[in-house]
Amino acid sequence: MTIIATYNIKGGVGKTSTAVNLAFLAAKNNYKTLIWDLDPQGASTYYFRIKPKVKGGSKALIAGDRELDGLIKATDFENLDLLPADFSFRNLDLILDERKKPTQRLKKLLSPLTKEYDFIFLDCPPNISLLSEAIFEASDLLLSPIIPTTLSLRTLEQLKKYIKDNKLKNIKLLPFFSMADRRKKMHREIIEFLSEQHPDILQSIIPYASDIERMGVERMPLAGYMNKSRSVEAYQSLWDELKSTLK
Repeated sequence: MTIIATYNIKGGVGKTSTAVNLAFLAAKNNYKTLIWDLDPQGASTYYFRIKPKVKGGSKALIAGDRELDGLIKATDFENLDLLPADFSFRNLDLILDERKKPTQRLKKLLSPLTKEYDFIFLDCPPNISLLSEAIFEASDLLLSPIIPTTLSLRTLEQLKKYIKDNKLKNIKLLPFFSMADRRKKMHREIIEFLSEQHPDILQSIIPYASDIERMGVERMPLAGYMNKSRSVEAYQSLWDELKSTLK
């Protein structure tokens, strides 16, 4: 079982669309897949037409009063389940801080699911926090979308420095370009520059495209309502590249 967190310090970079679309592709390839929506905004939960509510909220969850398997909801897609968001997740940092070994809490909660799922995707809120530390401890891969702007280099360097300073050797960082518009000269130049400076950046590039924005209207993964497009092909490429790193 592989736990993949879609994460970036910065918000609005395509974390949720990445988690939703890659989880869908994993399930479509007959992998038993779970996506856990850890963002109190509940975008992943919304896309799958599920109510953003966890009985007992985040406090009962972190305290161990509720097991994760009792909160899992089936989606409309075979092999794909969802752990929905809850607005109380906005307090997860405070609740984790009250626990012993707080950074190990998510890992412990996920442990019983290791035999049930091939892939677990964590759709993460932005920023560096105690919750982020718990996510890093629980995950095998940190899939980080970065928009090709001048701030991309700064956020990527911050994340790399944090992982190095905290000696997080068990997690692999996989950055990739998201919401890229090749019509913009700046985007093209930054993609070229960052790719040279950071050879670990994946080759797949997710475009800035209206069909991805339609996910909020259709309330489903991109390939659920569109068979073929540049965006569908980009996510398929990202999924293929991601799988190749696991071999």
